[in-house]
Amino acid sequence: MTGPPPTVVVTDANVLINLMHVARLDLYAGLPGLEFVIPDHVREEITVPGQRTALDAAVAQGLFRIAAITEPADIAFFADLKGYLGRGEAACLVLAVRNGWSIASDEKGRFRREAAERIGAERLVGTVDLYILAIRAGLLSIEEADADKVVLELHRFRMPFGSFREVVEPGREGP
Repeated sequence: MTGPPPTVVVTDANVLINLMHVARLDLYAGLPGLEFVIPDHVREEITVPGQRTALDAAVAQGLFRIAAITEPADIAFFADLKGYLGRGEAACLVLAVRNGWSIASDEKGRFRREAAERIGAERLVGTVDLYILAIRAGLLSIEEADADKVVLELHRFRMPFGSFREVVEPGREGP
């Protein structure tokens, strides 16, 4: 007997880069009930050679699959969104709307408002949410997550709490 199909999460560059900073791309593979997709436009945004190598290796290992925007209506939607969003954010939103997927992104402002309006705020997750899911799934300890938090903050990704212990409540479902 099989369980429900996984929730597909289309992933923006900022979340990927955050997890590359702490060498945790493999974290995606262990998150229960989730499958991660990277738009080809997001893949193109990863231009630092070491990061690109890590991403390509993760794709080759099956941690992610790459998706392209191919439908004429989606290409037009993408072109419209590119007028006020970055290419990667626009691609994530097009694919999420088209396929009923969720989005992993740490973008704020206009992107967050657009995504919440078009797919619902409950289908948006960020780096912190993925860490919380990993802690709850037993993939990371709070101490490991807090060590990563220090590294991420050195890379200018600030979190509004001192320790993951403050945001992880035992028994609480979802981020």
